[in-house]
Amino acid sequence: MVRLCHQLALECEELPRPFHRQVLVLGGRRVSLPYEFLVPCLCVEASYPHHDSPRSKRCPFRDQPDAYGPELWSSVRFHDYSASSKDQMAMVLSASCPLHPRATLCWREAAAESAPCHDVPNSTASEEEQAYTLDKVDVHPQLCFRFSYGNSSHVECPHRPETAWNVSVSVRGLQLHLHLTSSIPAAFSAALCQRRGRQCEPEAPFYTVTRPEGSAPGELALLLPVHVLGSCVLVWRSDVHFARKQLLCPDVSRRHFGLLGLALALGLVVTVLLFNCRGAWRPADGAPGGRPVLLLYSPDSEEHLGLVCALAERLRTGLGCDVRLDLWEAGGVGQAGALPWLYAQRGRVGRQRGTVLLLWSRGSARLFRRWRVGAAGGIPGDAHDIFGAAMACLHGELGSAGCGGGWVLAYFSRLCSPRDVPRPLRPLPTYRLPQQLPGLLGALRGSPPAPRRCHRGRVGGLLHRLLEAGAGEGSPPPQPPGAAAGT
Repeated sequence: MVRLCHQLALECEELPRPFHRQVLVLGGRRVSLPYEFLVPCLCVEASYPHHDSPRSKRCPFRDQPDAYGPELWSSVRFHDYSASSKDQMAMVLSASCPLHPRATLCWREAAAESAPCHDVPNSTASEEEQAYTLDKVDVHPQLCFRFSYGNSSHVECPHRPETAWNVSVSVRGLQLHLHLTSSIPAAFSAALCQRRGRQCEPEAPFYTVTRPEGSAPGELALLLPVHVLGSCVLVWRSDVHFARKQLLCPDVSRRHFGLLGLALALGLVVTVLLFNCRGAWRPADGAPGGRPVLLLYSPDSEEHLGLVCALAERLRTGLGCDVRLDLWEAGGVGQAGALPWLYAQRGRVGRQRGTVLLLWSRGSARLFRRWRVGAAGGIPGDAHDIFGAAMACLHGELGSAGCGGGWVLAYFSRLCSPRDVPRPLRPLPTYRLPQQLPGLLGALRGSPPAPRRCHRGRVGGLLHRLLEAGAGEGSPPPQPPGAAAGT
């Protein structure tokens, strides 16, 4: 009697159906025994048909390379338990042979099984009784285990097709708008990058937003400035050790091409203007990065938001200011809370003799009136309302000192007029943009600009037209003359 079996630690286990045959072989005859997979532990066992006959066993495939190929991995069943935890990958193996492979992480370029899977350094999983686990992982269908045994390996990815979070990107104004949805508490980071072949390395600064523990599933948003045409953005979970970096490259070929071109032109013009007026706002001695600037605004329109981000980026890169903007520090705002973050930044700016730059608009005027009504009636403000908290802070400083020391107000001429600035705020130094941009830059430095070198000429006129066009991108057609004052 002969049969095929799988050699385990102490016994040779019968093959599963329909390969569990025992065949009687007459002396001098040949017989064929079918099997499902060629594996190292596949053996042939023979005995005489009478009771308690001694058994003879041969395992001819233990040293055969073919037994360690694809059929070995086809014989293994992988049970995925990653769905039971938000940041742990876990798989249990059921194998015909007593295997103890090594498991590491790899990142598959695409969902197809034929796509390459790139190894993740220092990502060896722990193993106990063929259960493999690895903590602090952003579980994703393309972040997989690579099992290695003998001279072969196999890639097994999580079995669930859905992801715990998703992100999309769109171009709004002069920035990239990242829209994140997450079903789990997590922190997410993003950074701009420039593609070089198949590589796209993130470039500082990094932008972070957090969905804290205990919060309901919802949506998160990040705004990133656009530096150059063709910018891509990398997004990843930053509260784990092993995470995929999702690359997003927005299409700017048609609708957004003109606006991004405007951003480049705006940056060039502001840089030229800064160069021409460099003597007026060179950073003070002992402050190589310039004084800090806390930039506050009201999020009342995409036009205003786009110009806020454009101005903030040019102040940082062109003037060297340490700009503090809530859109760039969403992670800090989310962890500390809007009001603690604002008061901490205000204290820091005050200690370093910096400036609080309040960018005003018609929407700001409406929010200010609403805030005054609530403050007069003793109604507590929204704990997430940075603009309302800023008004309360400014109101207190105006009342105690008689003037808002360290505060500067500016507005874009297309979106606001002098009449939109409330009377209590008119004592603040006020600048109309872009016409009085040199004066604003001098105020941020702490001294007035050189008037003869920084007057509005060709560069100032071009800057004015660029900002006007930027504010008008995507906005309704301008009203007839006389319909809106101050434009």
